[in-house]
Amino acid sequence: MVFDDLDPRPARGAAVAALGREDLDLYSVEELDERIEGLKVEIARCERAREGKQSQKSAADALFSFKS
Repeated sequence: MVFDDLDPRPARGAAVAALGREDLDLYSVEELDERIEGLKVEIARCERAREGKQSQKSAADALFSFKS
């Protein structure tokens, strides 16, 4: 029996907060470069999600706008 659905979800932003607390002194230059690239990919993913949500919001605002 799998009880993964019963495990509490991590709080929103918990992963970002954990990244901010991580000791970067332990990383090599190459590892920091890889980390930066990974963060850039995540930023781009967030920006795409934000653009999609903004587009949906704009469409909804236009649909439900009752101004003449």
